[in-house]
Amino acid sequence: MAIDEKVKQQLVGYLKLLAHDVVITTDLGADQRSQKVSDFVNEVAALTPRITVVSGKLKRQPSFALDQAGQASSGIEFAGVPLGHEFTSFVLALLQVSGHAPKISAATKQRIMAITTDLHFETFASLSCHNCPDVVQALNIMSVLNPHISHTMIEGGMYQDEATEKNILAVPTVFLNGEEWHNGRATLEELVDKAAGDTPQHVADDWTAQAFDVVIVGAGPAAGSAAIYAARKGISTAIVADHFGGQPLDTVGIENLAGTDYVEGEQLMANIQAQVEKYGVKVLTGQRVEQIVKNDAVELTLASGDVLKAKTAIIATGAQWKTIGVPGEAEFKNKGVAYCPHCDGPLYAGKDVAVIGGGNSGIEAAIDLAGICQHVTVLEFAPELGADSVLQAKANAQGNITLLTNAATKEITGAGRVNGLTYTDRTTQAAHHLDLEGVFVQIGLVPNTDWVTAPIEVNAHYEIVTDARQATNIDGIFAAGDCTDSAYKQIIIAMGSGATAALSAFDYLVRTSVKPEKVMA
Repeated sequence: MAIDEKVKQQLVGYLKLLAHDVVITTDLGADQRSQKVSDFVNEVAALTPRITVVSGKLKRQPSFALDQAGQASSGIEFAGVPLGHEFTSFVLALLQVSGHAPKISAATKQRIMAITTDLHFETFASLSCHNCPDVVQALNIMSVLNPHISHTMIEGGMYQDEATEKNILAVPTVFLNGEEWHNGRATLEELVDKAAGDTPQHVADDWTAQAFDVVIVGAGPAAGSAAIYAARKGISTAIVADHFGGQPLDTVGIENLAGTDYVEGEQLMANIQAQVEKYGVKVLTGQRVEQIVKNDAVELTLASGDVLKAKTAIIATGAQWKTIGVPGEAEFKNKGVAYCPHCDGPLYAGKDVAVIGGGNSGIEAAIDLAGICQHVTVLEFAPELGADSVLQAKANAQGNITLLTNAATKEITGAGRVNGLTYTDRTTQAAHHLDLEGVFVQIGLVPNTDWVTAPIEVNAHYEIVTDARQATNIDGIFAAGDCTDSAYKQIIIAMGSGATAALSAFDYLVRTSVKPEKVMA
C-alpha cells in the first residue's frame, strides 16, 4: 500500500472537490521504482471515478502527468511518488488541473499569463524537504496558467543517479530548459519575477493612497503576532514582506512553544497567517522594503519605488543563517555546503559529513544527520559545546557522531563538489583535514537589517536597538524579533516582542493624539 489509511481518508475529501475529470498518464517499466509509482497512482484513482489512468510516453520512467480530460496538456509531471511534504503539491496540482483557480493575486496571474517564451522547469526535490513544496507548487501554478510553461517534480531519492550526475547536493534545485536556474526556497512572486524579468511590480493604488495606523515590515512570528495584536486594537494594520513565514519555514519540529507539545514550522506559520487574515490585516507579499524614514509620517520605500505611509511602523524582518566566511564556502554552496539538514540531509545518505557549530542547532542537525549519514563530525570553535545538556547526551549516545571542540574551520575543499574540510586545533595549533562529502553550517544568525540606515540605531552586530517597549530611537518606529538586540532568539520570544511592539504602537497613537483609523468594532 503506497498511501496510509489516514492520508487516504483525507484524500477522499479533497477528491470530492475536483471540478472536472482528470486523466493521469503514466510511463512505467517493470522495475521496483515503477511499481511504487503505479501503486500510488492506482490507489488514488481507486478513490474516485473522476480520475482515469492511461499509459503513455513521458521523458522519465517512472513518472506520470496530470491533465484535465479533453483539454490540452497542463504541463505538470511528477517523476517519483509525491508523498511526504510533496503530497500537498500533488493534491493542489490535481485540483488546479481539474479547473480550480489557484489562489493568487490578479497581478501575479497577469504576469504569468503574459510570458510568451517556452519554459520547461524541472525541480529536484526531497520528500523530507519543507522548502521544496513552495517551489514545486509555484511552478505547477505557472504551468496550469500558461501553455508556454511546463514543470516536472523529480524525487531526488528515486532519481539519485541523475541527481549525482547533475551534481545536485541541495534541494530544491530547479533547472530551466536543461540549465541550472535556481536553488533554495522561493515564493511564487520571486519565481515569476525571475522568469519574466525581475523588475519589481508596482503596488495597487489602495496601498499608496492611505496612511495606515501601523505597517509591519516582515512576516515571521514577530510580525504575525504584532499584526494580530494591532488588528485586535481596531487600528488599520498592514504587513509588507517578500513572503509569509520567516525562519520557522526552515524548522521541521518545534517542541518548546508553551502550550503546544509539537508543531511543524510550516504549520505554525500557516496558522498564524490564517489568524492574521481573520482579523482583516492587509498583507502585501512579493515586495521588499528598501528604506524607512520618519517625516510627518513614517515612509517606507519599496523596491518598486512605491512609497507606503504609516503613522507608526514595526520592523520585524528576522534573521538568516550566518556564513563562516572561509575559502570554499561560497564556491561549494549547494555543491556540498548546505544550511538545512532537514532539506538536504537525504542527499547525503551513507556519506561522511561535518556540522560546523556546537550550539543547539548544530547538535540537533548532527543527531538528525546521524540517522542518514555514515558519520557526522561536529566542529565547535569554542572550548565547550553550547548545546543543551540533553542534546549533548543524545549526540554522545549515537555511534557515528564525533564532537570536536576548539576546532577552527579554515577551508572547505573540493573539485566541483565538496571533498573535505581543513581545520586547526586551537589548543595545539595543529592542522587537520577531514575527507567529507558534505558540510552543514549551523553557527547562528545574522539580522536582516542591511536596509535599515541611520538615524535608526543598530549595535555592532547590526541588530536594531530597542527599549523595553520595543521602541527604537525614532519616535513611531518600533522593532521586534530576531532583527533586534533581544538576548535570546526564540520563536516564543519573537512572538512576545511582536505583541509588545503592537501594543506600544497603539499607545503611541493614543498619547500623541494621532487618531487611529478604526477598522473593526
